[in-house]
Amino acid sequence: MSRLGNIGGRLYRGEVSVEFVARKRLWYSISGLILVISIAALFIRGLDYSVEFKGGSVFQFAAPAATSAQVNQVVETAGGGSDAIVQVVGLGNSRSWQVQTDKLPFSVQTKIQDALASHFHLAVNAVSATFVSPSWGGQVSQKALEALVAFLIAIVIYLSIVFEWKMASAALIALAHDIVITIGVYALTGFDVSPATIIGLLTILGYSLYDTVVVFDKVRENTAGLLGTGRSTYSQAANLALNQTLVRSINTSLIALLPVASILAVGIALLGAGELRDLALVLFVGMLSGTYSSIFIATPALADLKEREPQYKALAKRVALRASGGRAAQRAKAKAGKAVPGGRVPDAVQLDQAPDADDDAQQEAEDGQAPTEQVGQWVPAGRPAAGGAVPRTPARSGPRQQPRRSSTAKRRPSGKKKRR
Repeated sequence: MSRLGNIGGRLYRGEVSVEFVARKRLWYSISGLILVISIAALFIRGLDYSVEFKGGSVFQFAAPAATSAQVNQVVETAGGGSDAIVQVVGLGNSRSWQVQTDKLPFSVQTKIQDALASHFHLAVNAVSATFVSPSWGGQVSQKALEALVAFLIAIVIYLSIVFEWKMASAALIALAHDIVITIGVYALTGFDVSPATIIGLLTILGYSLYDTVVVFDKVRENTAGLLGTGRSTYSQAANLALNQTLVRSINTSLIALLPVASILAVGIALLGAGELRDLALVLFVGMLSGTYSSIFIATPALADLKEREPQYKALAKRVALRASGGRAAQRAKAKAGKAVPGGRVPDAVQLDQAPDADDDAQQEAEDGQAPTEQVGQWVPAGRPAAGGAVPRTPARSGPRQQPRRSSTAKRRPSGKKKRR
């Protein structure tokens, strides 16, 4: 448990690192597969719109003992058609029913209302009948589309000013990713698209963008002055930023998903069809997709865009060259350590690196002087010193000093005599 508690600090300090940016091809492949399935479901199956968008008649009544098959049969017999949508609302004694049909004439609508009241022993006024025009749903869709366009324009301008346009582009890619996946889930599951769904969709765009901006702010902090230091590439610095904000992103998402999941469970199990269930579903799907895109899509896409710049290409080459030089030095050191047991460097290597005392003796012989012993001269083990004597003890180690010369041995400049 202590190790799990410290994982956030270890990720922030870089002691533990998860390679998100380096495995971007894997994340792109997974997202591409999900997007292909979502788009295919959207074109093949399509979306199921609620009565607010397509228009029609809605009948609501309370009948705890009724079944879905009974309600559907009564509506079809009365002229409501076989494609009526029957949904249960609530559980137990508080269970009620909601029936959606296409646009019906007033006479057929009244006939269905009377048939439901008669079959389930209800008063006529206990069965409410409502007609919804499709124009209302069209107006909601138009306003939602206008709000979405205005939101995206504002986000691009804001991110371009605060950060840069490439960060704004990466954030838009993540937002488009979340929208397509959420719509694809609705197409696959067959849930109705209602006005509450549109509201929830606009809400999750802001949530997804918030998580992405938090990561981008840390990326900007880690990449400040990166070209001057040359310690890591842009992708490496961005990956470190992802690891440093990973625990925060996960904790924020979990805390936000728990109440939404509770609302969704209550809406499906207890309340049945309704605006609350539609809103909770789109929030749950969008939050999951937004958390995934901010970690696996937005930052790798940003790193791709930045690595195309010439200065960051040159930086990547410098970092790779430095890394290859360090690895070569480590391999050479490892080979030298394996030459003798215990990892000690052989004497031959030490002799090559030791100063050569014979060169100094030869230079003194050419000057007409006898070789003199140097203070702190380095003498290899078993090698005779100047004069042929082998020292009994190892010579002192230290900096080489020049031999002292007598005053008579000092050289005078040619052509000059000493004055009397």
